[in-house]
Amino acid sequence: MFKQFKEFAMRGNVVDMAVGIIIGAAFGAIVTSLVSDVIMPPIGLILGNVDFSNLFIVMRHGINPGPYASLAIAKSAGAVTLNYGMFINSIISFTIVAFAVFLLVRAMNKLKEKAEVPLVSSTTKTCPFCKSSIALKATRCPHCTSELGTA
Repeated sequence: MFKQFKEFAMRGNVVDMAVGIIIGAAFGAIVTSLVSDVIMPPIGLILGNVDFSNLFIVMRHGINPGPYASLAIAKSAGAVTLNYGMFINSIISFTIVAFAVFLLVRAMNKLKEKAEVPLVSSTTKTCPFCKSSIALKATRCPHCTSELGTA
């Protein structure tokens, strides 16, 4: 059983997936910091000194009744809160990550398209009937057997 697990764990795609998960987690931490430390403070300042991470609704008061000045104080008092500001931060983080992944996939698709374009040499032509690549001097297409005329 250990041998089977070792074979599974050492497959190329499993290792690639593990590396992707690790890089993705690190990228997620960077994006979270970008959103909470760089993007949201100016937005909060523009909206009148609003700290999105402290936007919450008290659903049930804790040991010490509110109002609570911050989410941390509400949590320490044992209050049950609905943290919609953190949800807004998460939506912005998701949007940034999704856009970054979109750009990455788009770039990879363009590279893949360039790699798939066959190099056309001067010794081939395209069959006018089936659009296959055939020898320049061919008088009949080997793919669709259409007569091409004299070369």
